[in-house]
Amino acid sequence: MKKIIMRLPELDPAHLTLEQQVIWDRIASGPRGGVRGPYFALLQSPGLCEEFERLGRYLRYDCAVPHHLRELSVLVVARRWKAQYEWFAHAPIAAKAGIPADVIEAIRIGATPAFKQDDARIVYEYATELLTNGRVGDSKHKAAAALLGVRGIVDLVSFIGHYSNIALSLNAFEIGIPSGNPLPFPD
Repeated sequence: MKKIIMRLPELDPAHLTLEQQVIWDRIASGPRGGVRGPYFALLQSPGLCEEFERLGRYLRYDCAVPHHLRELSVLVVARRWKAQYEWFAHAPIAAKAGIPADVIEAIRIGATPAFKQDDARIVYEYATELLTNGRVGDSKHKAAAALLGVRGIVDLVSFIGHYSNIALSLNAFEIGIPSGNPLPFPD
C-alpha cells in the first residue's frame, strides 16, 4: 500500500499516546466513522487536533448552512487549493447531497457552473469571491446573508476558512488519496 502521508511520520494506532488515543477513539466512533485525511497529520499535535475536530464537527454536521451548500463550499475550497484528498472525500458527499454532476465537474475543471438553483449559485459566488479576493463585495454579501441569515453567513465564512485550513494541511503534508484513484487535479 502507498504511504498516505509523505511528510510526517505514520501514526501507528497501536502506539498512540493516551491523549492521541482518546481523540482517535472519539473521531473513529463519531459521525466521520473513522480517522482519515487531515487527522493523520493533526493527531501529531493532540491539543490542536482536539480543538480542530470539535470545530470541524460543528461546522460539518451542525452549522446553520444547509448540507448541500456546505458540500458545495467544500468543493470550491478544494478546487481553489487543488486539495486532492479534500476533493476525493467530498465530491461523492456533494453528489449525495444533491449537487448535480455537471456542477461538480465544472468546479473541478475551474469552469463556472450553470446553476439551476439560486441558493447554490449565491453560495458558489460568495465562496469563490472570498477565496479569490480575500473579501466579498456588498452585493454578494447581501445576497448570501439574505439567503442564510446572520448565523448562517457567519457559519459559512467559518466553514470556508476551516476547510481552507484542512486543504492547506493536506497539501503541506502531502496527504494523498488511496492508490488506484485518479487525481482530481492532475499536475
